[in-house]
Order: sequence, then C-alpha cells, then structure tokens
Amino acid sequence: MNLEGKVVLVTGSARGVGRGIVAALAGEGASVVASVHHAEDAEPLVAEFQGAVKAPVCDVTVRSDVDAAVAVAVDAFGRLDAVVHNAVSNRSNEMTDLESASPELYAEHASVSVRALLYLAQASFPYLSARRGTLLVLTSPAGIQGTAERALYAAVKGAQRGFVKALAREWGAHGVRVNGLAPLAMTPALERAFAGDPTLRERLERVVPLGWFGDPALDIGPAAAFFCSDAARYVTGQTLAVSGGRFTAL
Repeated sequence: MNLEGKVVLVTGSARGVGRGIVAALAGEGASVVASVHHAEDAEPLVAEFQGAVKAPVCDVTVRSDVDAAVAVAVDAFGRLDAVVHNAVSNRSNEMTDLESASPELYAEHASVSVRALLYLAQASFPYLSARRGTLLVLTSPAGIQGTAERALYAAVKGAQRGFVKALAREWGAHGVRVNGLAPLAMTPALERAFAGDPTLRERLERVVPLGWFGDPALDIGPAAAFFCSDAARYVTGQTLAVSGGRFTAL
C-alpha cells in the first residue's frame, strides 16, 4: 500500500477515526490535507506529522470552504489523488425516537453527510479524474441495517451508500474509484458513552466476534489506505465493514 507521492484530502481529521486515517496515510508516505472544523485543532496535526500534513480549517457544509481545501492540496502538492470524507455531525450519537426528531436535526445530519459529499465530489472530480484517483466515504452500518432511535442518522448514512454505488458507475469511465468504509472503532465519542454507562462496553464487546473495538490508526486507517492505494485499483462501488466481525451481512 505504498502511497509515496500521492496526495489525499481527509475531512474531519481532528480526532477519532479521521485522525487515525491521517496517521495511516502519512505512515504510508502520502501527503495529507487534513481538514479540521476548528482552528485550534490545526496546529497539533501539523506538528505531529512534521510537514507531511496541511491542516486547513474547513466547514464541509460550505462550498467555498470545500473548494479552498481542495485548492490547498493542489497548490501545496501539485495534485490530488484521493478524497476521504470522514466528517460527521457532532450530533451523530444523539438518540431520539422519530416522533420527537426535529427537522433541524435532520438538516444537520444531511448537511455534513450528504450535501458536503456532493460538494467534495464536484470540487475534486477534475483532479481525481486526471490522476485516476479515488473517493472514499466513511459511512456506517446504521445506514445499511438500521438503528433504533437514530433514524435520521441512518437515513443520511444510507444515502451515502447509494451515492457511492451510483457515482462508482458514473465515474468508472473516467478511471475514478468510489467506495465506502463502515468502521467500528474506539473513538473519543465511544469512550464518553462508556463513561456514562458502565455496562455498555461489556455488552457491545459480546456482539463483536473478535471481542474488541478497532483502533482508528492501526485498524481503520490501513483499510482507508488500501482504498487510496493502487492495491485497490480494481475495487469500486463497494462498502467494506471494518468491525471485528460485528456486521457480516452488509
């Protein structure tokens, strides 16, 4: 999975899965544009990866911000080989029954997961097609098998998977691959959930055949690196669950 010379844009890079993906990509030799939503998250990323990473501030729901992040990649490194859309709403773990769900909550989910994906795809296509590159979307099993009290989140994650399939067909003629990745990982959000419910970790680990949660950098990041590399040059339109066997019918 040598990524030497390749340039990858990753959204939602400040922590968790996004940061793990940045670490894996940089470790394989890629130059990474790791977009962050808050300015205070940029400097630690740049310092940690010592020149391999640019960290522009980007609100992925704003088209001009997305265009600017793509421009950072092209201006700084001269090309763009892959885009990884990992950013997700800060309210993605919010549980609510459908009767109580608000239009505002749906709009927030949709703006980050779907509208931002549209912006990223449109802005990056000229560069990805020039490099026969790839678009990778971080989706969720919630959008494939459903999750009670998270119907709005499941809806937009399901839309992402449909987007992957349709765009893989549309962009295949241009040599651009489009895939999805559905991870199960130990993230700060999951750690907070465990802290609030002492029995949650044990209950969840019982339904993961491997018995533990993936590490963002060691388990999820390498899967993302595979999709961004030439090792996946004949893979498109697929969604891979990296979940320790938790989801086997996706």
